[in-house]
Amino acid sequence: MINGAMLIGDTERQAASRFQSHDPATGAALEPGFSSATAEDVAEACALAAAAAPGYAASDPESRAVFLEAIASAIEAVGDDLILRAMQESGLPRARLEGERGRTTGQLRLFASVVRQGDWLDATIDPAMPDRAPLPRPDLRRMNLPVGPVAVFGASNFPLAFSVAGGDTASALAAGCPVVVKGHPAHPGTGELVARAIQSAVTQCGMPAGTFSYLPGETNALGAALVGDPRIKAVGFTGSRGGGLALVRIAAERAEPIPVYAEMSSINPVILMPAALAARGTALAEGFVQSLTMGAGQFCTNPGLVIAVGGEALDGFVAAAGEALARSAPATMLSPGIHASFEQGVALLAQHDSVETVARGLPCTGENQAVGALFQTSAAQFLADAALGHEVFGSSSVIVRCADLADVVRVVASLEGQLTATLQLDQADIADARRLLPVLADRVGRVLANGWPTGVEVAHAMVHGGPFPATSDGRTTSVGTLAIHRFLRPVAFQNLPPELLPNAIAETNPWGLARRIDGIREGSPR
Repeated sequence: MINGAMLIGDTERQAASRFQSHDPATGAALEPGFSSATAEDVAEACALAAAAAPGYAASDPESRAVFLEAIASAIEAVGDDLILRAMQESGLPRARLEGERGRTTGQLRLFASVVRQGDWLDATIDPAMPDRAPLPRPDLRRMNLPVGPVAVFGASNFPLAFSVAGGDTASALAAGCPVVVKGHPAHPGTGELVARAIQSAVTQCGMPAGTFSYLPGETNALGAALVGDPRIKAVGFTGSRGGGLALVRIAAERAEPIPVYAEMSSINPVILMPAALAARGTALAEGFVQSLTMGAGQFCTNPGLVIAVGGEALDGFVAAAGEALARSAPATMLSPGIHASFEQGVALLAQHDSVETVARGLPCTGENQAVGALFQTSAAQFLADAALGHEVFGSSSVIVRCADLADVVRVVASLEGQLTATLQLDQADIADARRLLPVLADRVGRVLANGWPTGVEVAHAMVHGGPFPATSDGRTTSVGTLAIHRFLRPVAFQNLPPELLPNAIAETNPWGLARRIDGIREGSPR
């Protein structure tokens, strides 16, 4: 059921101020109207989260894992109503959204398995050495504890997997942190359905009422109030650079500054190495255009930059990519605002004196549609104008023609931080790639070989982050199990009586964890 309510703890309520979502394909307003949460609503949700934090943090791994699994099952139980509403509000096709729902529930269950395993606690014990000379060693025990209530901002481009029950929420709940979600205003109906599923799981599993709250709204003031609330201890955000940096500033200016884990801007360079380009340039062009135009290019890992050494092989790639793009159909973008920003970015590139338009996609057939755009420039011109390296969110990319490998290295080294970089290479390119790899690794969070960046596996080894401005903190990830560590902090306990020790580091080890004792992991060979 969708009725436009806010969900604060275990209650729901309506606000006097309302807003509506719209179908981006038609511009039609969608019913019902939605509550626009106020600063007072934020304060109440945060107070409930703070009250819930000690009890939720104390939940044992099995109970917390069962809770995460209950959320996944409750989302699945919403059924086709969730997919249909998300299609209406995002313009995304059914198959994409069904896959995204699977990713959403899958990552909740993955974090449940992580919680059960217990490695995230990093339980570490250095037993007392009373007879050590010249000074005895105290009994020291360390473990990770949740930081406290976390604010999560739903993303526009993934209404399920990066939104109300997305990776930020899943990892924060897994860490033992209550979550207050600011729903994205482009898909509030979708958000409410998912929020109700989480709320039902809170009740079903007997978690404290303030473990989760959902605040819809379309104003920047709502987000500012949430990040500024002194009870919030960390923030998860996926969106624009401007939006992310605004939240970082608010968090830094608080009496108690807090971390903001913001994923913001990336153009994800693809480097076409000479042997690979000569051997399979046409096939690379087809794969590149498919990646570029997938989902109207509205992926944070969209390939917005191609770098290669000029010559006949690159000429052939450019021609084949231009032909493929010219055949590509326009696609509806997520919102009028995103479409307007895309059009502005493409227009600036098309009008740039140092940039040549290679091709555009087929003309629009409806509202808010992205027409693919491909441009090219030289390495010298790219290096002379930093604006050519700015993200255009959507199916737009720039090819940079280099004189030689040294030119390629200079272009890569000039880039801002990125989420990904892709090497298209053959065996004959290995020596040159070895020279380039350290430069790439310095600029990105993930390096791919012979693939395309649009696709992020939710796994233990995944890093979906990168140096600024890809993210506000390049030491973390928003996808994969490592994400749980954003919302944990280490605490050491020295010479505590056994009766006061938390279960994770108690001598009896009631949770059966694999712990590190005097530097050696239990069960490891000495």
